[in-house]
Amino acid sequence: MALTVLISNQKGGVGKTTTAVNLATALAAIKKKVLLIDLDPQSNATTGFGIYSTKNGSTYDLMIQSRNLSEIIINTSIPGLTLAPSNINLIGAEIELVQADNREKILKNALLQYKNKYDYIIIDSPPSMGILTLNGLTVADGIIIPLQCEYYAMEGLNYLLNSVRRVKNSFNHNLRIFGILLTMFDKRNALSLSIAKDVRETMGKQVFNTVIPRNTKISEAPSYGKPVLIYDVKCAGSCAYMELAREFLERQQSWQTN
Repeated sequence: MALTVLISNQKGGVGKTTTAVNLATALAAIKKKVLLIDLDPQSNATTGFGIYSTKNGSTYDLMIQSRNLSEIIINTSIPGLTLAPSNINLIGAEIELVQADNREKILKNALLQYKNKYDYIIIDSPPSMGILTLNGLTVADGIIIPLQCEYYAMEGLNYLLNSVRRVKNSFNHNLRIFGILLTMFDKRNALSLSIAKDVRETMGKQVFNTVIPRNTKISEAPSYGKPVLIYDVKCAGSCAYMELAREFLERQQSWQTN
């Protein structure tokens, strides 16, 4: 059965989509079968693979039109990595699902028959705690929270953690925090060092040892429709995401044995 991972933070611009795209790519690179679900109306995970047309359907059709996942998924240029793309229509889902029965379980029900077809399902969620993110939390085995090493790093984190606890109590008793990932780290910047130290002291072992640096190649890669691991495999950003994948797999082994 696939391990389902939600990449989420209610604050935008923290490296959420970049983490979803490159963690999925890194896992596929080691021969894992991966499904990446773009659940964000901004569609950055979709265009991050150079995909700009969703004529066969999108996660909007999956969530609202009850389309089958097999009808909308697209093979990416990465062997073993399949994408459920998003488009701007998804922005209407928050309104259209308000009156739906079991609205928090729509994605979970849509994925049921596919859980045994993948090793990992990675979900990129919108930067808000709405119905789409709630669906992601309800279906996920765990959550990775990207946290930028900037002034407002802790802003909203407690709110998100409280939301995770509420969803765990109400809808998904097995939900866990897989880790907090420090992003946009600049070792030359005293503020970055201070924030990283504060987050580690506050959150302890929940914080990944791996840190994603502020890196030009990471910023450039989406404009070329490529994950940074494909755009420049040797850059500091690519090395960091490969290290994240390694640490993530190590943590998974410890979760499964404990």
